[in-house]
Amino acid sequence: MRKITALGDSIMRGVILDKSSSASKPRYTNLSDNFASICATELGVDIKNFGRFGNTTLHALKSWERYKTDIADSDYIVIEFGGNDCDHNWLEIANNPAAEHHPIVDLPKYVELLRTMIINIKELNSQPLLLSLPPIIADSYFNAFTKNMNTEQKNNVLLWLNGCLENITQWHEMYNLELFKLSTELDVPIIDITSPFLVKRNYRNLFCDDGIHPNKKGHSLIADTICHYAHRFI
Repeated sequence: MRKITALGDSIMRGVILDKSSSASKPRYTNLSDNFASICATELGVDIKNFGRFGNTTLHALKSWERYKTDIADSDYIVIEFGGNDCDHNWLEIANNPAAEHHPIVDLPKYVELLRTMIINIKELNSQPLLLSLPPIIADSYFNAFTKNMNTEQKNNVLLWLNGCLENITQWHEMYNLELFKLSTELDVPIIDITSPFLVKRNYRNLFCDDGIHPNKKGHSLIADTICHYAHRFI
């Protein structure tokens, strides 16, 4: 049986918003039939899932020694990072919009860390495989991270965004584009899980209310996409 190690964030882990939680105190839970588990069953492979809530490329490389044994024993290493790397400390922005603010992991650093991760995987004689990023719903995400802010703080965030919530989407897409560039540069296969969402007339119903985590239907779409292309890589 083929062995796969999955590295990534909460999307890889299968984290979804618990619908029974309140808007002011959201809770998250792990979806048992997330896309990784569906793919494991459909493709008949063993997937060890190291996806973690809040994970970034920086966190993953700091924990590299923990993954090395599993990576060396795996045929493929699936990499899914970027959603947290490109995020910001929105409360700091809300409290001081005039200051200089940076994402959790700056774009050049994100590319550098991903490149290092891919090279490390190849040196362990495993095959890296990239996943692109699912899109985000900018207004839903804005409402989610500002839900406990007062009016002034929300307005400060909007001021920093130049009054345009789509700036959140554009920033996210810059990180996504770098994945395709790295795929070409380092000759690493990439599975596009972005487009299957975008071709839907209304892909909002494939996401949780927070606008960033695919829901059960979203995970099913990702799984279908991966399984459709898996014969090229696995």
